[in-house]
Amino acid sequence: MGELLLDKTAVVTGAGRNIGRAIALALAREGANLVLNDLEGESLAEVAQEIRALGRPATTVRGSVTESAVANELIARAVEEFGRVDILVNNAGIARDALIVRMTDEQWEEVLAVNLRGAFNCCRAAVRPMMRQRYGRIINISSVVGVSGNPGQANYAASKAGLIGLTKTLALELGSRNITVNAVAPGFIGVGLTEALSEEVREKIRERIPLRRLGTPEDVAQAVVFLASEAANYITGQVLKVDGGLVR
Repeated sequence: MGELLLDKTAVVTGAGRNIGRAIALALAREGANLVLNDLEGESLAEVAQEIRALGRPATTVRGSVTESAVANELIARAVEEFGRVDILVNNAGIARDALIVRMTDEQWEEVLAVNLRGAFNCCRAAVRPMMRQRYGRIINISSVVGVSGNPGQANYAASKAGLIGLTKTLALELGSRNITVNAVAPGFIGVGLTEALSEEVREKIRERIPLRRLGTPEDVAQAVVFLASEAANYITGQVLKVDGGLVR
């Protein structure tokens, strides 16, 4: 157990599994108090229990951050239970892949709603208490796809590119209040959607990555811990790629 984030209060969306779970646990191991959000109640409760087993407090708010009321409740819960909100990690995201000639209105709108509007809702709710306390760390989980594009993911790439634009703009708006805003852009992480790929496809992906391996949720989580810590005090408006050198 470390103390990089001792008694800081962190809000993590999409915390029920994979990257979100790893981020929540990594923050807890560094001493943070956690407010967790996900749509799936059972997995969310399990992560909260894991955090409590580490000796850190955790509370949960189930629901979709596409609804501003849920985002507002998340931040309100942090302030009510812990007195402040220091760290916001916008990790909630979905993919609905299709080539653009086959992509439906619903596929486009659903991905943009969760990945981009959800982050906007949470940022808007969090910045008020952060501005009052003159301190905050906002970390948006984007993707290298938002930098480079990817066939079959027009909606996903647009949403993740939008997160980068949101990150850079909020860094300009909030810097004078000692609030940093950065993005982490994972590459191919060996969980979630990547698990469904055949071993042949996974091997082709590895061949494109200079480090010759897929990433882990913990790789992403450690980047988030760094950006949330005092070690990153003078870093804002940046996109940190965690992709083994894939996108250069």
